[in-house]
Amino acid sequence: MKAVVLKGYGDVDVLAVQEMPEPKVGPGEVKVRVTAASINPVDWKIRRGDLKGGLDLKFPAILGRDVAGEVVEVGTGVEAFEPGDRVMGLVNAGYAETVVAPTEAWAKVPDTLDLRDAAALPLVTLTGTQLIEEHVRPSQGETVLITGALGAVGRSAVFAARARGARIWAGVRKKQVEEAQNLGVDGVVALDDPKDIARLPTLDAVADTVGGEAVAAVLGKVKHGGTVGTVLGEPKGAKEKGLTVRSFMAHPDAHRLEQIAVSAAKGDLVIPISRTFKLDDAREAQKVAEQGGVGKVLLVN
Repeated sequence: MKAVVLKGYGDVDVLAVQEMPEPKVGPGEVKVRVTAASINPVDWKIRRGDLKGGLDLKFPAILGRDVAGEVVEVGTGVEAFEPGDRVMGLVNAGYAETVVAPTEAWAKVPDTLDLRDAAALPLVTLTGTQLIEEHVRPSQGETVLITGALGAVGRSAVFAARARGARIWAGVRKKQVEEAQNLGVDGVVALDDPKDIARLPTLDAVADTVGGEAVAAVLGKVKHGGTVGTVLGEPKGAKEKGLTVRSFMAHPDAHRLEQIAVSAAKGDLVIPISRTFKLDDAREAQKVAEQGGVGKVLLVN
């Protein structure tokens, strides 16, 4: 099969498209022909070597955490899926024509949801919903600030917080304030404007998707004993301010992912896609994704 292979740490030129052995399906596993895979920040962080201290990686390696496609084979003991099913999943080695992953990684995709749109969902939507539902856990009426609210993880966190009845403030850059008004939140704040931050109400919690100076700037607005949930490690000074910090990494959840797929098919949760590239153009695709902006970048077969 064709795959995008990481040959070592460095710039995008360490990525190469080449033939690799097709993965074999084992007991409890599902083999999928990939329609599209999405690019996430973790991919270029791995490529650059940012995570090599805590990551056991053997070269050549195939990057890619989420895909969508069609089931071509199932292993023994698999009853939830059969060949021909349209699925999306939180996997490893997604930059390829074929992927194998455990049953619990996969969720069926509704007929009304395009597989390319589905490929943008698994990692970011599970991260955003788990951030809110498992770590911030706001009650009805509590005030939550979501940093990076226009990003894919942030949009997913807004979606989950709204379902819990929280009062939501969207934290974005000053140039994004007008666009963030379209999220349908209770308030929008420019995290790069100290005067704007000053008008924030007292917060019960912060759901942080960006880290760094953005979250540090708002910690003083969180009530004593309030919660900071984060996907980027403990913010400096949070515990010293008497805040509860919960840092985590997303985990597979087939049931929740299937619910998310239904919500996306209905248009209740939208993750914008900015560009699509062929697998052969993975270097350019990752370069574009790394530059940032609103919208996921996909690799399509």
